[in-house]
Amino acid sequence: MSTPRTDRTIALLETLEKGAAAKVQANLNSMAPDLFDTLLGFGLVDVLDRPGIDLRTREMLTVAALTAMGTAPEQLEFHIRAALNTGVTREEIVEILLQIAVYAGVPACINGVAAARKAFEAHGI
Repeated sequence: MSTPRTDRTIALLETLEKGAAAKVQANLNSMAPDLFDTLLGFGLVDVLDRPGIDLRTREMLTVAALTAMGTAPEQLEFHIRAALNTGVTREEIVEILLQIAVYAGVPACINGVAAARKAFEAHGI
């Protein structure tokens, strides 16, 4: 069942990466029918789509947070690709990783480099 929130979630996810919405929706909803709307509706519609910070900046913040966490490599790689898709440059990603080395440690930065390498390769850069 489609709702306005689900439609907005799909649209935002497609903005971050073309083709991701159907894949993520199928994956989450195979576990529970409302998981996609509950999890990604909150993350994308309720938070990411707020007017206070533009999407490009939010993706930079997301890359920094996921890199610092060091526990979500697939999501980090996705959000590095999403950051590139919203206009963040390769050089800016590298600067984010260096910043993380100072505040979250070199191992977190190195894990971020591995994810960035995959994301850059997917973008052909």
